[in-house]
Amino acid sequence: MNRRLLARALAIAAMLSFVTAAGTVGFVIIERWSVFDSFYMTLITITTVGYTELHQLSHAGRVFNSFLIFFGVSAMFLAVGALTQSIIELELQDRYGRRRKKRMISQLRDHFIVCGFGRVGRNASLELQRGDVSFVVIDRSEDRVRRAAEAGMLALAADATNDDDLREAGVLAARGLIAALPTDAENLFIILSAKNLNPAIKVVTRASEEQAEAKLRRAGADTVFAPYTLAGRRLANSLLRPHVAEFLDFATNAVGPKITMEQLQVGKGVAFLSKTAGAMLSDCGLNVMLLAIRRTNGEMIFNPPPDTRISAGDCLIVMGERPSLKRLEQVLTAT
Repeated sequence: MNRRLLARALAIAAMLSFVTAAGTVGFVIIERWSVFDSFYMTLITITTVGYTELHQLSHAGRVFNSFLIFFGVSAMFLAVGALTQSIIELELQDRYGRRRKKRMISQLRDHFIVCGFGRVGRNASLELQRGDVSFVVIDRSEDRVRRAAEAGMLALAADATNDDDLREAGVLAARGLIAALPTDAENLFIILSAKNLNPAIKVVTRASEEQAEAKLRRAGADTVFAPYTLAGRRLANSLLRPHVAEFLDFATNAVGPKITMEQLQVGKGVAFLSKTAGAMLSDCGLNVMLLAIRRTNGEMIFNPPPDTRISAGDCLIVMGERPSLKRLEQVLTAT
């Protein structure tokens, strides 16, 4: 829509420029007027101002001016009409676009909400988008909301610290929320509001200051990340344990477009509940690496041996190609 309006504006400007230039050149050649007088005569002609002629026109000049009036005035009317149409379209786009967003958000269930589309929120949104899950971006900045929409995300210009705006984003039916506003105070306010509206929602946030981490957890945050602390540890590990740091980078960031890590939950009544992890992967025939198993009681089994039994509700941490992981997910959730 915006590209079409831009193309229309450029076409209008090009048409008016052409008519003005043609009229100016015509008067200069036919009447031998100065460039400014020719331009001024063209301007008052195509705008239908109705001033008198600057100089006496010859017969050839009047014939030329007649054609200039016809084409010039037509071009001006077209320009005014196109400009009016563009303004109406923008107004309708804003009104119906927001109504359409509200309707789409009201239909979401078990989605995620990203509060803030700064550096942290933008990267979190891109990761959610790569994960092919439903989510809504909230930000006060119209420019950031526009950039999120251009990236194919469902974005809303609103204040995440306002309860009504959180309701509009579907917080009552949301599964999780990312509080990624610039200050800890704003994130704390979002956590309190979200947990009050939906106590079951899972909230993750960032902490700019170390002393704010405990406060954010007490407010109800399920997970708190301290970027500066994590960055300091990664820097130290890059010097002390460079190969470990390289592996972590590979596992979390640089796996590539085909290979990724995923967590898959074992459903009830699947055929593999009576089998071991090794037998499950062997029977599936998928090239997938089982890294860990998280039991329903919170126990984490790293590098589980092949004879480890699979139980309903277990979360399998696996690595492999995306199609294989999708197939494994279907197998683990099929009844």
